Amino acid sequence: MSEKVPVYDNHIHMSPSGRNVDALREYQAAGGTGLTLVTLPHKEVPITCGEDFARSYEVAYSLADKAKEATDLEINIAVGPYPILLISLAEQYGLERAEEIMIEGMDLAARDVAEGRACAIGEIGRPHFPVESDIWEASNRVLLHGFELAKENDVPVIIHCENADDTDESLATLADKAGLDRGLVVKHSSPPWVTPEETHGVMPSIPASKSNLKEALSKGTDRFMIETDYIDDPEKPTAIMAVTTVPKKVAAWVANGQVPMESIYRICKDIPDSLYHR
Repeated sequence: MSEKVPVYDNHIHMSPSGRNVDALREYQAAGGTGLTLVTLPHKEVPITCGEDFARSYEVAYSLADKAKEATDLEINIAVGPYPILLISLAEQYGLERAEEIMIEGMDLAARDVAEGRACAIGEIGRPHFPVESDIWEASNRVLLHGFELAKENDVPVIIHCENADDTDESLATLADKAGLDRGLVVKHSSPPWVTPEETHGVMPSIPASKSNLKEALSKGTDRFMIETDYIDDPEKPTAIMAVTTVPKKVAAWVANGQVPMESIYRICKDIPDSLYHR
């Protein structure tokens, strides 16, 4: 595949205990040119208070710096309080304090964005499984705060949440409440919902499975990004998908000619550039 063809994975994680830089070397060797590095909680940094999020984000920055030294990849960094943490924090400290900790983590993410250390807030959101109403309501309050901070800083939010029929509409409504451009709401692990009627203006980031991509492309639009959600777990080296998945999919698109080059550029360059290089 030509070096000039952009190959962008919109959701990759790195772990201090995983393959981290070696995985990204493999990604580049397979044809990858850029990615969104999304922070996750690290077992090395237990979250017990808001300031712990700052330490966790530092891990992401350190790993990104090492990857930038070892590769030529474009690495866009997203930091934010992982939404599922609210549940365990509530069990330990009560829901009111847990919400405060999550808000503090959101504020620290916004601080780093304002300083240019990250270019997106994420992954933030709400549980992707049924929870009690008080957890759901607190999650939405934390999420709204994240949207408001993204509005202040003119950056995207990367969303981890459920995939219900009304999910994108509810995210769009929340964005409107915060005054945030709906197009800056990036729905991570999105079903192949790509039409305006399906997305309500939210930007889909779709897992790069053959069936997902086939369905998305069949709808006559290329307004979406693709991702693996590679989690860099040494015990699960190809979870959620192998780090080489997106380069292989784009290489197949180029080889069979079924996806116009204009669409490849839109999916893997124009959209990421417009979101992360603001």
